Amino acid sequence: MRWIDTHCHLDAPEFGGNAAEVVHRARAAGVVQIVVPAVEAANFDTVRELAHEHHLAYALGIHPLYVDRAEEADIDRLADALDAHRHDPRLVAVGEIGLDHFVPGIDRPRQERCYEAQLRLAREAGLPVILHVRRSADTLLKHLRRTPVAGGIAHAFNGSDQQALAFVAMGFKLGFGGAMTFERALQLRRLAQTLPLEAIVLETDAPDIPPHWLYRTAAERRSEPGATAPNEPSQLPRIAQTLAALRGIGLAEIANATWAQACAVLPKLGALQTPAGDPP
Repeated sequence: MRWIDTHCHLDAPEFGGNAAEVVHRARAAGVVQIVVPAVEAANFDTVRELAHEHHLAYALGIHPLYVDRAEEADIDRLADALDAHRHDPRLVAVGEIGLDHFVPGIDRPRQERCYEAQLRLAREAGLPVILHVRRSADTLLKHLRRTPVAGGIAHAFNGSDQQALAFVAMGFKLGFGGAMTFERALQLRRLAQTLPLEAIVLETDAPDIPPHWLYRTAAERRSEPGATAPNEPSQLPRIAQTLAALRGIGLAEIANATWAQACAVLPKLGALQTPAGDPP
């Protein structure tokens, strides 16, 4: 079975600069393709270089949690980068962009201005978007109605049925990952069971959002410093087993469906080549 991790921050410091090892473990587990989103202008070149070095895909954008430290000129830098690399087959989306209404102290109006500006750039570039959705679904949808784009992924989705279907109606898929593996995540697991399978793509958000088997409490982290490994794309097939169990279907069906859906919502993915020279 082949898998696509639609969201991994491969350049994160938690990986210790060992991207090659992370990618090797992922491919050994059947994760053939990985989408690496940027979070700020400073890592645009990094994610692009990682994608080319390891035959992956990437997205360029400014994350809402980085908006407060972004410069006004960073939107222009994003516009320039999207234009400069518009023919790059590995540039598959604008992202990670969106809104975060959970973390306190962030300038919400500034987040919205940045999000709206990036939606306009995505529309001009004809690219889908990868959205950060954290207690912000309704506001994200409001802006999408004003500035429609070529679909995308609502990353780490954990909203209501109504919000889910609103995103799907706008051409979006919903990203499910490690949070779904926790039995206490009742609403999220219910969504994983009941949403149309064709609405779902899989992701790890590595090194963040670990599945339950990698999670450690604060007390465990204090007592066993350095004992935990970060989440990484190689965990995706095991995460997928949770989705298969919740829906009562076979793992191969999950693999085939989520693969097809990732390629449908990020159309440039399907044309990419693996190191072996075959389509991923």
